[in-house]
Parts: sequence; structure tokens; C-alpha cells
Amino acid sequence: MFFDGAANYKGVGIGVVLVSETGQHYPVSAKLRFPSANNMAEYEACILGLRLTIDMNVQELLAIGDSDILVHQILGEWATKNTKILPYMYCVQELIKRFTKIEFKHVPRIQNEFVEALATLSSMIQHPSKNFIDPIPIGIHKQPAYCAHVEEESDENPWFHDIKEYLAKGEYPEHVTHTQMRTLRRLANHFFQSGGIL
Repeated sequence: MFFDGAANYKGVGIGVVLVSETGQHYPVSAKLRFPSANNMAEYEACILGLRLTIDMNVQELLAIGDSDILVHQILGEWATKNTKILPYMYCVQELIKRFTKIEFKHVPRIQNEFVEALATLSSMIQHPSKNFIDPIPIGIHKQPAYCAHVEEESDENPWFHDIKEYLAKGEYPEHVTHTQMRTLRRLANHFFQSGGIL
């Protein structure tokens, strides 16, 4: 699987090319219609590709991208404090669990040209609702990829429960790791309580 994201003055696009063991190529691209920085677009492309391969019941995957940051973050070699990237990382980590074997590889941009062209094409096309010609189908994504990947809470509390409790009492939930404590503190910085409402 090759993936890439492109952000420019006309918009943001993502591209993925799935290559089967027999050499069959499956190109897919989408235009993002929400604010997205370049690193976010890279994650969007990666998540799109992972979901497509899961839908195709692929068990073993080599994921190739030209984003050095993304590959090192997914491998756990580099950390991030960017609260816009953290939900993407968690989403990718959950999707990875669906494969029996998965490997991420960073390649120079020159070796990722076709996918970059797909992403750039998607970003540049304004894509009106009524088009007379659609030689390459380009999807439209109106929300970040991780938004549709919220797992049901096992303790039946809403997703914001731990943040709300931390703000109210300054206490962490039981059995959390040091990394989860740091993440909770970071997320709590973006919220406040007013009359019991977060």
C-alpha cells in the first residue's frame, strides 16, 4: 500500500494505491473538505488505505509513505505533543491490530510519485456537486478519518468522562500508564468546566 497527502493553496487531497501480490493496482483518492495540515493529510491517507485493505480482508500488509514523521510516530520511535495528531495516531494503532502482519516503510518522495500525483490532483480539483466528466473517481471527506473510529467505552461512561474527572478532582483513573496520564493532562488543557458542563 502506497499513501500520500497533499496540502496546497487550493485544498487538501489524499491518495492511496493498493498493489496486490499479482501486481494489480487499485488507485483511490479523496478531497478533504475540512481544515487539515500536511501531517494530518498524511494520516488521512494512511487511514484510508488501512480501511480499504481491511475491507478487502488483507491480513499482511506493507505500508509505504514518504512522511518520515508519520512512519516514526506509528512505530513508536518518535512521540508527538500535537493534540491534532494524537487522535490519528490512536486510530492507526487500533486499525493495525486487525492485521496478522504489518510493516511501515519510509521512502523518498521520488519513489512515491504516483500517489503524490493522485493526492495533488484531488487537492486541486474544486469538484462541484454536478460534474459532467469524472475520469477518476475522487471521494469527498467532510470530517477527519478518526471521527468514525470511536470505540464503545467498556465502562459505559462518555468519552470525556476522564477529562471531566481530572478537571474536577485532579485525579487520574485507576490503572493508567504514565503515557496515558500525560495524554490526559494534554487533552484537559483544551477544556474547562462551567456549571458542571465540560
